[in-house]
Amino acid sequence: MIGDWFLGLPRHLKQAFAALADGVVLPLALWAAIALRLGEWQPEVAHYWPAFLAASLVSVPVFISLGLYRQVIRYIGKGAFWPVIKGTAVGAAAVTAVAYMAPLPGFPRSVPIIFGLLATLYVAGSRIALCHWLQWRTARAAERESVIIYGAGRKGVELARALAEEGRYEPKAFIDDDKSLYKRTIDGLTVHSPKSLEALVRQTDAHQVLVAAGSASSESRAKILQFLEPYRLRVRLVPDIDELQFEGGRLAEVRDVQIEDLLGRTEIDPLPHLLKSSVADRQVMVTGAGGSIGSELCRQIVRQAPKRLVLLDHSEYELYRVQREVEQICMVEHLDVPVAAVLGSVTNRAFIRHSLAHYGVETLYHAAAYKHVSLVENNVIEGFKNNTFGTLYTAEEAMRAGVKDFILISTDKAVRTSSVMGASKRLAEMALQAMQPMAEGTCFSMVRFGNVLNSSGSVVPLFLDQIEKGGPITVTHREVTRYFMTIREAAQLVMQAASMAKGGDVFLLDMGEPIRIVDLATRMARFKGYSIKSEANPDGDIEILFTGLGRGEKLHEELLVGEDVSGTDHRKIMRAEEHFVPWPELRPALDALEDACNSYDHKTIRAFAESLVNGSALESQLGGVSGSAPILSLHGRQTRASGPL
Repeated sequence: MIGDWFLGLPRHLKQAFAALADGVVLPLALWAAIALRLGEWQPEVAHYWPAFLAASLVSVPVFISLGLYRQVIRYIGKGAFWPVIKGTAVGAAAVTAVAYMAPLPGFPRSVPIIFGLLATLYVAGSRIALCHWLQWRTARAAERESVIIYGAGRKGVELARALAEEGRYEPKAFIDDDKSLYKRTIDGLTVHSPKSLEALVRQTDAHQVLVAAGSASSESRAKILQFLEPYRLRVRLVPDIDELQFEGGRLAEVRDVQIEDLLGRTEIDPLPHLLKSSVADRQVMVTGAGGSIGSELCRQIVRQAPKRLVLLDHSEYELYRVQREVEQICMVEHLDVPVAAVLGSVTNRAFIRHSLAHYGVETLYHAAAYKHVSLVENNVIEGFKNNTFGTLYTAEEAMRAGVKDFILISTDKAVRTSSVMGASKRLAEMALQAMQPMAEGTCFSMVRFGNVLNSSGSVVPLFLDQIEKGGPITVTHREVTRYFMTIREAAQLVMQAASMAKGGDVFLLDMGEPIRIVDLATRMARFKGYSIKSEANPDGDIEILFTGLGRGEKLHEELLVGEDVSGTDHRKIMRAEEHFVPWPELRPALDALEDACNSYDHKTIRAFAESLVNGSALESQLGGVSGSAPILSLHGRQTRASGPL
């Protein structure tokens, strides 16, 4: 077909064809202007030939110089019409000049004005017609999915237009909370009340709702999602404007509902002086830089103008990935921050000592940890080596190197723990608390919080994978709850907490209300357009299987060991006052545990871990050292050992 032949032409031939078409259309517009002015269908125009020649020979070069022929007609926008208006105006002026300079007797003086208007209409109209033809052709070639757009404001209208151009979706209607818009028609689509959604779904056979409310607050967006949840529809969101800018996306690139949207949690703006205080103009190191929290800390820190940012991780791939990402941020945002990537483990004391001294580190965020409960439960020795002794070695070398601030990224699983992972992190906390009185120039602090969304250990990616495969979704227990926070918010709060540390501080982050994991799984499935299979709904799409709590897992997590907690300068950061075991009494127990780990004495290590988990008495002289000594528990209480292990 002619259409296929034309669309298959090279770009430069299409541009030449467009210029040739305009060269024909412009004289036609001049003829129509004369005919309208004289009121004759066949006016005598042969002796006006210089004006016809000027119309094309002047206007087309102006169009070329203004870039009209570089426009992609399929996606033509308002900006494309300025070259048309300017070019036809210059052409009308040229016709006027020729008429009086030639001269052309009897040439009507009002013709150039009429010509300018008609030429604009012809040139712009031909492009609009071609644009609509291309969109219609694309729509016919592809099966377009019917969708309903939630939000009839500016963003919703722009989305409808973008979808019409893109061709995958066919908007059928708007729904909006604004009653003043009901029954109005915008861009050919009628605006309906949200209460009409069920009827609209039946009428349009739509299976998706696209929410164009990206600028709405988190609470407003969460309310919209809560309203849509009962409907068997896939719900997708238009990206926020900052997402489009940062990720280079387009408005038509809608995204699925994410867990952040379901939480409805509003992130308050960080306090600039707290965000900068511990990192600005300092040599800053982040251990575990390739992990979820570590990499986000790096992204946030580099924007606060440190002297240098040192990334440390034992995974070559993750270190390379985060280095590339941070350097990209520096390039895009024009940040003059040197970035160093250091490959190694925090369990290598000599390596840590050399790295701290070489880079003159002043602030150290210690995010390196093994955090998968089940994996650490089955790899107890490596769990203690990395989480407890990796922290201990790094802290001791930080004191020796004169690091000013040392911030430990801790976890809610360290509180009244039921897992080896939690026990290893609680021991790390206790070590820093006990070392603080001996640290003359180093301020130790720890920040304790719950799960961060979409981290490597989060259930969210697991649920998404299970949903995409059609289920079943595996949940440990019907009543299990967890705290959740976005990675970005957690990293910013950690940095602000570090700026308020006085020494030995335990900071708690306000995680909001805990969420039932089964509710989270159910909502994620529903917003993908699936129903949950149950006794009440045996024909549902996806089943939820309860697998039982794994070893070391708890039904509910806590953030606070005791009752003593106070506020800080930031309303989402609290300071806990907790008892700890003095260093002279803690060190022998750590030495004995370290010896047991190095000799792979699983029996002793397991006994130590179980004692920590159960909160019972434990001799500090592990391995049979005689004598009675104070013992440890995760609750921070001190008792006396009643006998050898």
